[in-house]
Amino acid sequence: MSDRSDDLDANGSGESGGAGTTFLAGRRAVVTGGGSGIGAAVSRRLAEAGASVLVVDRNAESAERVAAEIGGEARIVDLSDPDAAAEVGPGADVVVNNAGMQHVAPVHQFPPDTFSRMLAVMLESPFRIVRAALPGMYDRGWGRIINVSSIHGLRASPYKSAYVTVKHGLEGLSKTIALEGASHGVTSNCICPGFVRTPLVERQVAEQAVLHRVPEAQVVEDVLLARTPVKRLVEPDEVAALAVWLCGPGTSSVTGSSFPIDGGWAAH
Repeated sequence: MSDRSDDLDANGSGESGGAGTTFLAGRRAVVTGGGSGIGAAVSRRLAEAGASVLVVDRNAESAERVAAEIGGEARIVDLSDPDAAAEVGPGADVVVNNAGMQHVAPVHQFPPDTFSRMLAVMLESPFRIVRAALPGMYDRGWGRIINVSSIHGLRASPYKSAYVTVKHGLEGLSKTIALEGASHGVTSNCICPGFVRTPLVERQVAEQAVLHRVPEAQVVEDVLLARTPVKRLVEPDEVAALAVWLCGPGTSSVTGSSFPIDGGWAAH
């Protein structure tokens, strides 16, 4: 059981952990999909908080660019290979499972190979990374697991069977880790963004604009954000700020939770 107090920061120094502090100094963080979008924003924020960040991505150029920018390390990994994914887990104090992919099709037309690949990338690989990281976290009496889920971890949408399935599964995995890690000083939480301004979403906007023959701005407001009161995309840094807060002081009782950051979508 961890003997760490809520009054201590992640280093046990008792600092307030406010803006500008390095409360993660001496900690090692692993961020998947860290080369762009949410992952890059999280990597930057973790580095600003003092963490040594391993930027995991299948795109070597983007991973190396972000790693060089923040003084971290790049690791090129194809997360469709869970054995390869497991190799990035040992030694991590913070794991941010963020990598993702999308495919849109009716269930009866959904390619089975694509369904399986999405399960491997977004559910089995997070499991394997966390499985490899937990023994060290337990030994040190401290750890933070942050799973970038989605509003689709809480709500379903048509034509996204694999994505919805994966994100619901990730929510369940996160809660199980929270229960098991509680006595070891390890927390596990999900962040559930709506539509975030990422390359993946920007591709969806462009595709929808062609499909509906309307300007991309209209797609954002009338299609993507039809159920969202706040009519703008979520910015990656907003998600990153929440992720880093979950690693900060005073959060040892924040576990097993899901945090929508969706412009009010889930309020319906």
